[in-house]
Amino acid sequence: MKRVYLLLAFSAFGMSAYAQKTTDQRVAELLSKMTLEEKIGQMVQYSGFEYATGPQHSNSAAVLEEIKKGKVGSMLNVAGAEETRAFQKLAMQSRLKIPLLFGQDVIHGYRTTFPVNIGQAASWDLGMIEKSERIAATEASAYGIHWTFAPMVDIARDPRWGRVMEGSGEDTYLGTQIGLARIKGFQGKGLGSLDAVMACAKHFAAYGAAVGGRDYNSVDMSLRQLNETYLPPFKAAAGAGVATFMNSFNDINGIPATANQYIQRNLLKGKWNYKGFVVSDWGSIGEMIPHGYAKDGAEAAEKAIQGGSDMDMESRVYMAELPKLVKEGKVDAKLVDDATGRILTKKFEMGLFDDPYRFSNEKRQKEQVNNQENRKFGREFGSKSIVLLKNKDNMLPLSKEVKTVALIGPFGKETVANHGFWSIAFKDDTQRIVSQFDGIKNQLSKNSTLLYAKGCNVDDQDKTMFAEAIEIARKSDVVIMTLGEGHAMSGEAKSRSNIGFSGVQEDLLKEVAKTGKPIILMINAGRPLIFNWAADHIPAIVYTWWLGTEAGNSIADILFGAVNPSGKLPMTFPRTEGQIPVYYNHYNTGRPAKNNTDRNYVSAYIDLDNDPKFPFGFGLSYTDFTYSDMILSSENLKGDQKLNISVTVSNTGKYDGEEVVQLYIRDLFGKVVRPVKELKGFKKIFIKKGEAQKVEFTLTPDDLKFFDDELNFDWEEGEFDIMVGTSSQNVQTKRINWLK
Repeated sequence: MKRVYLLLAFSAFGMSAYAQKTTDQRVAELLSKMTLEEKIGQMVQYSGFEYATGPQHSNSAAVLEEIKKGKVGSMLNVAGAEETRAFQKLAMQSRLKIPLLFGQDVIHGYRTTFPVNIGQAASWDLGMIEKSERIAATEASAYGIHWTFAPMVDIARDPRWGRVMEGSGEDTYLGTQIGLARIKGFQGKGLGSLDAVMACAKHFAAYGAAVGGRDYNSVDMSLRQLNETYLPPFKAAAGAGVATFMNSFNDINGIPATANQYIQRNLLKGKWNYKGFVVSDWGSIGEMIPHGYAKDGAEAAEKAIQGGSDMDMESRVYMAELPKLVKEGKVDAKLVDDATGRILTKKFEMGLFDDPYRFSNEKRQKEQVNNQENRKFGREFGSKSIVLLKNKDNMLPLSKEVKTVALIGPFGKETVANHGFWSIAFKDDTQRIVSQFDGIKNQLSKNSTLLYAKGCNVDDQDKTMFAEAIEIARKSDVVIMTLGEGHAMSGEAKSRSNIGFSGVQEDLLKEVAKTGKPIILMINAGRPLIFNWAADHIPAIVYTWWLGTEAGNSIADILFGAVNPSGKLPMTFPRTEGQIPVYYNHYNTGRPAKNNTDRNYVSAYIDLDNDPKFPFGFGLSYTDFTYSDMILSSENLKGDQKLNISVTVSNTGKYDGEEVVQLYIRDLFGKVVRPVKELKGFKKIFIKKGEAQKVEFTLTPDDLKFFDDELNFDWEEGEFDIMVGTSSQNVQTKRINWLK
């Protein structure tokens, strides 16, 4: 008995000593026990067998055997407490019992779907964006997921690029702030919390600048532009402790991002001192062969690990090639140890070594199947994401007592489409998602009649349904048209050369307009579209994006005035594809166009205005906001002084409402040319009708810094314009002089 007590005491001491070890010590100890193949196995990620988000070539039986042998570190597209537990049990049969990481594309919600990301960005509401990811993390983690491949923090200035819907638009400052809010929401109180998931900053880097807006295409730009416009959101994400990075499909100045040592080794893991790990995008390591950068799988694996890619998502070249490359001395074993150590660190931080099944809890999953509080938030978030683009003669909000309403368009009774692209599919989606028809019907008076006609399909030339649509339009007092692009026409691999209404939708709109009935146009899309005829002829236009589970209710809340629209565009809307790229913070030229009439020998089109159709930061309200009393603390500053800016915003209309007050600057002269405007701050405020609010901002020399032609990051003394307003084109301006 005494011997048993001694053994128990020794065991308790050993467990206590192990528990007191740091994560680094635990990782080092585990690495010392691993074979080369087991280490490389941690660097391998495969997709599950039912749902793929890229070209799939899985041999399911072989994958299961590799998991048992400890040759797989992560699975993606495996979800649900029961399924993740089953896969984890296979990993527990391996020699060292290293748990799997389960990843999933949780992009704009999980069980509760929120607006597509570009729509969320239109809310300019960082608190709501963070909360949406907090909810997504809570729901996803309850389904056994450890890791999301979000946020996408790519800056995008070409709406032809399909993945515009997944990001936050064209502006570096706004995109950075939104990215930080998303990371905070996903990771919550910290990795290891049961309601937190590992976030992933993607796509590193400059994926949003693909030539021609064509997905997966090359990126060719100066290092100054790369550092100033496209890298800041990633640097901020690294500084905020984002768990992982994902590199991008594109090459950057001739070097595929997957093997790009400048961005991954020199910057991310070097200068930025990033401690997380980098996962490739789906198959991107193997795709360096058709890129023409690697002659075969072995060279692709060699260049990828040397470039800084720690985990191979679905290329299948690391396990096939790296053991031999290390043994031949072509790849330093220290690179494998570093990559494996980074991955193991996250597994320890997530608490998976203490309990591999801690996220696979069926009770927690059931609690998140239909969380009504989450749906309530989704409804509110959806309404905050809608942008009112036009409201001639205050046609909106619509009275609930209107006698007869016609809802016309291919999206009126859609359910699943309201998810938008990059959403998680569930079998009961058609029952759970609120259609636009149902949302509007639920808010109309019982004495009102809601008529419906599809009118046309999303993307064909069939006009046989026009007659029915025109007939119900004639019977109505007001017509609500719901047009745009199909929910699967934006997203990955969904680039479009023509970004107008698809099919015959515009023809339908013109025919209905001939009835003379007042029309409210709702535009459903995952990107800025071009709709010049509608913008010029339709009295009321609301940009609804794709709003998620509660879409119909969110839209009805706006249409009938339960919510006053407050969304602002996070991306410039062009007049035509020939104007792309068009964005607010462009450089001036030696021959700037001063107006839209004199186009001789200036930087202008001879057949088109330079101005966009709708500018960055634009969005109307049902009320009116007036800006006055812009005050600067000083017009002459020196050194590290702070500039305090205040402006009074008055609600002079008939409704309470929210306004996004935007702060821009312009550095008038520099050693390199500077943009005509740069967003440096914004505040979303609520003001009751008849009241006013003083809004304050502060600028420091750090806000004036930029990269020069030698990549020095600093500011220069001189003159600056300080601008405050309701959009990038509607500002008040004062000039200051700031000396060093």
